[in-house]
Amino acid sequence: MAEAGGRGGGPGVPGGGAGGTGGAGGTGAAGGTGGTGAAGGAGGAGADAAPGLRERKKARTYRAISDAAIALFQERGFDRVSVAEVAAAAEVSKPTLFRYFPAKEDLVVHRFADHRDEAARVVAARPEGVGPLEALHRHHLDGLDRRDPVTGLSDEPSVLAFHRLLYGTPSLVARLHAYQGESERALAEALGGTGAPGRPAVAARLAAGQIVAVLRVLAEENWRRVEAGESADRVHPDAVAAAGVAFRQLAEGLAEGLAEGLVRESGEGSARSSGGKEAGGLPTVRA
Repeated sequence: MAEAGGRGGGPGVPGGGAGGTGGAGGTGAAGGTGGTGAAGGAGGAGADAAPGLRERKKARTYRAISDAAIALFQERGFDRVSVAEVAAAAEVSKPTLFRYFPAKEDLVVHRFADHRDEAARVVAARPEGVGPLEALHRHHLDGLDRRDPVTGLSDEPSVLAFHRLLYGTPSLVARLHAYQGESERALAEALGGTGAPGRPAVAARLAAGQIVAVLRVLAEENWRRVEAGESADRVHPDAVAAAGVAFRQLAEGLAEGLAEGLVRESGEGSARSSGGKEAGGLPTVRA
C-alpha cells in the first residue's frame, strides 16, 4: 500500500532492474541503476547561474533514493520496508523523499516513467510512408534485438531480480497498470482522430488500448520464459515470431474499425519477411 505523500501517475510492460541495462528511447526509466527521470517535482528550475549543477544534484539524489529503496525491497520485501527506512538509508528526510517520489510504489515503478509515452513518440516520429503499426512493430523488434528490458527479453540477473520484486508485489502491479492507462491515452492522441474537445476519438482510444495490451502480453511472455531459466538468446527467435503474429492480428482487427488511416500500407518494401500482403491488402510484418 502507498504511504502518505500523494499519488503519481504511472505502462504495463517489464522494465529494467537495479544495475540493469537501460530502456529504449525514453522507455527511461526502466533500466540502469536508478534510472533517471523527472525528479518528481523536487525543486523548481535551476537558477540561471548554474542550472546544470542543480539538475545534476537532483538527479543524483533521485538515483540514490531509488537505489537504496530497491536494494532494501529486494532484500526484505516491499511490504516489510517503511518509507522512513528508505529515507534513512538514502540519508534524506522523509519529506524530501516524498518530493521526489509521491508514493512508496513510485520508488520502484518510476523506472517506467519515461516509457509512458514511448509508443506515442514512436508513432509521432515515424518516417513518411510508414504506418503506425509498422513503426511500432519495427521499434519492438529493435528492442528485442537489443535485449531491452522493456520487451521482457533480458536475462541480466539484476533485471530478473527487479522483475521478481515488481511482479511479486500486488501493489506494484496495480501501480504499473496506472502507467499503462497513461500510455494508452498518449498513444490515442498520437494516432489521431478527434472526439470531444481535447479527447481522442473512440476509434483511436480503442486502437491504443489494444496496442498497449499486445505489447504488455508480449513482454510478459518473454519474461516468463526467461524467468523459468531460458536464455534471452534462446527465446529471441520465438519472441520475434510472436511479435509478427501479434501485429498481424492487430492489423487485421483494426483495419475495418479505423477510418483515420491507422492501418494502411506503408509503401513499397514494407512487407519485410514474406514480401506479400495479408488478406484485405494489409502489409505483412516480419515474423
